[in-house]
Amino acid sequence: MGIFDFLTGEFIDVIHWVDDTRDTLVWRFEREGHEIKYGAKLTVREGQAAVFVHEGQLADVFTPGLYMLETNNMPVMTTLQHWDHGFKSPFKSEIYYVNTTRFADLKWGTKNPIMARDPEFGPVRLRAYGTYAIRVVDPARFLTEIVGTDGEFTMDEISYQIRNIIVQEFSRVIASSGIPVLDMAANTADLGKLVAAEISGTLAEYGLSIPELYIENISLPPAVEAAMDKRTSMGIVGDLGAYTQFSAAEALTAAAQTPNSGMGAGLGMGMGMAMAQQMAAQNAQPQVGPWGAAPAAAPAPQAAAAPPPPPPVEHVWHIAENGVTKGPFSKAALGRMAAAGELTRETLVWTAGQDGWKHAEDVAELAQLFTILPPPPPGA
Repeated sequence: MGIFDFLTGEFIDVIHWVDDTRDTLVWRFEREGHEIKYGAKLTVREGQAAVFVHEGQLADVFTPGLYMLETNNMPVMTTLQHWDHGFKSPFKSEIYYVNTTRFADLKWGTKNPIMARDPEFGPVRLRAYGTYAIRVVDPARFLTEIVGTDGEFTMDEISYQIRNIIVQEFSRVIASSGIPVLDMAANTADLGKLVAAEISGTLAEYGLSIPELYIENISLPPAVEAAMDKRTSMGIVGDLGAYTQFSAAEALTAAAQTPNSGMGAGLGMGMGMAMAQQMAAQNAQPQVGPWGAAPAAAPAPQAAAAPPPPPPVEHVWHIAENGVTKGPFSKAALGRMAAAGELTRETLVWTAGQDGWKHAEDVAELAQLFTILPPPPPGA
């Protein structure tokens, strides 16, 4: 290296950053003692921002472009130390490059089930997972709130915190949405936008934004999903009796095809007997002869006689006399008492199922005990 190259290296400094890691959010331009020469060229590419920090304080933020670090285009330089007119001595400052591109395909998911109230199933436990994208929109705030003095800040250092924020807001939105579990698959796009809108306020305090959030799946516990699968299977089967007969026939066919199987032989005999009974039933049906004459049909089996109705329940009665309850008495006993004059029409009676005490003549079942006396005979 010649003397001219040496002097050029002393007086010209090129500051730039090319990221090939795909996960670095912030990178600090490193120089021995953080010395940056007066008049250095600062290159900021698209998708980047450069934050200038002097003596521990954030001085300026540079958007994409080419800059000369001089007093005429950098107002903060007027407040720095005095510069010699001959040799431009370096000044001690730091430049942090911030990646402002979108970091996509980041994973999020619920660590524990979310308790929610479903209008159809009642209390349910839900799990969900998906992806999201993150982007730095305020490099200065992001540097002061999150990064600090970290010389190389990667996405892994903040992704866990962002996942916690997403899960918290997702749990709150799902619990208050009132959307049935069976309809959530049709509303994942709207739920994702709603969760992203709720999160944006919190992330803005970090200098971040969440342009995309996707919900890939919302699932129930395995036991609940198994029960739903059975319910779906029953709906597809339709006629459960026909499905049972079909399944039994398939099982018999598979067992009969098994060689050297005693079970197969037994099932084959059973199938033979069933076929014989079916053929006998078909032969018993009336058939038309060759000349159109139908032979006499076999007499139809008589229907089984209906069982006799159950005997009527006999009531027992209680009698109230002078504040004392007597009984219980059967209807026959009350008939004898009526004949003897011990039971009158005004006697209060009660039986199970009756609404309070009633006079005997007001009870249809007992009114017939009091016969109407015939008129006196003629000539008496």
